Order: sequence, then C-alpha cells, then structure tokens
Amino acid sequence: MPGGAVRAGRPHRSPPRVRDAQRDSRDWTDMTLLQVMAADNAAEVRVRTTDDAVIGAELAKYGVTYGHWPVLDDAAAIASDELLARYRDEVGELNADGRYKHIDIARIHPDDGNPEWPQIAKGAREKFLNEHRHAEDEVRFFAAGRGCFYLHLGEEVLATVCEAGDLLSVPAGTLHWFDMGTRPDFIAIRFFEEEDGWIGDFSGDRISESFPTLDELLIAP
Repeated sequence: MPGGAVRAGRPHRSPPRVRDAQRDSRDWTDMTLLQVMAADNAAEVRVRTTDDAVIGAELAKYGVTYGHWPVLDDAAAIASDELLARYRDEVGELNADGRYKHIDIARIHPDDGNPEWPQIAKGAREKFLNEHRHAEDEVRFFAAGRGCFYLHLGEEVLATVCEAGDLLSVPAGTLHWFDMGTRPDFIAIRFFEEEDGWIGDFSGDRISESFPTLDELLIAP
C-alpha cells in the first residue's frame, strides 16, 4: 500500500462483533491456515494449524478478531454492488455503531486472455508485500478466494491464510504485510473509518523477504 502517516492518539475502540457462521466442510487446502513463526527465524515454526478454535485463540492473544460469515458459492459471478447487498445483514450487524463510513469491495481475478495480466497481478501483489501499519483497524471479509496476512507481533509472526468466509480485524498500528500470491484471485469486503484508512505507513524493515510466501505456505508439509 502507498505510504502515509499514522495518526497517533486515536481512542481505543472495541473490536467489531462477528457472526461465527457454520463452516462448510472443505478440503484442507481450502481451510484457513495459521502458521506462527519466530520473528527472528522463520524456520522456527511454533504453531501450524487449520483448527478453527486454535486459530481463534492464538489471534485473540494479540487482540485480533477472527470470525466467519456465510459463503456464497456464486460470489465471483456477482457484481460488487449486488454482493454488498447480499451481505447487507452481516455488514449492518458489524457496523451497528456506524463506525465505518466507507465500505467497499476489492477484487482481482486471473485473466489469462489479457496479455497484460501477469504484470497487473505482479503490480497488485507487490503493493502489499512490505511491512506496514495503518492508523485504523484493518477489517476484511473474504467473500471468495484467499490471501495471507502476516502479523508481526513482538517476537512472533503470525501468518494467517484467510479463505472464503473468513472475517479478520487487525488492530490499528499492527505491523504486518499481505500476500495475495503469484496468481491473485479473491474478493474482499473492506471497512474504513476514514476515506484514506487504507493508506499504509511503511516501517522500512525488509522482514517480509525472510518469510515463506503464501504459495510456499500452502505447499509446506
């Protein structure tokens, strides 16, 4: 994400309420994955799990909210405005206090018929790969596809591979980076308090280069 200043002194806000919908049974490669690694040694894997309860407990230790909404099988074929309408109840419940003034959808899908697609995909991915933080909570619901948030929390990095149906809220100021993979394919509903809430403040640390990519995480034993 482009650089920007982090505004200090914002009042503490309670994390958004999430609806923990029943998960459909899915192949393990489509399950949410959490891999916890030492921040100074990515080879030191402390936790690797697809167990929802364990994932929720590990993230909760750091104030990260994790939950689920229902999955629409045809999400990729639905226009963004219609998709927001289909999730009207869930969005309304999460934003009951009106905190989020700007709610939109980010989506990217492979387009092999477009000769420029490889460069488009590469450019989109690289915007998020370096460590940064935001002045407000980063709240994302994955309506389709997947992406990985790497949360640099003290002495650990929590790589959280989100899949369709996952809702994640990362507290403001949390150092992190995001990998959408070499073949990006996802739809995410985004929630912002301010119009420029997506702007990141980059730490300048090259830590992300020392950790496995999303693609590597998925094929690891």
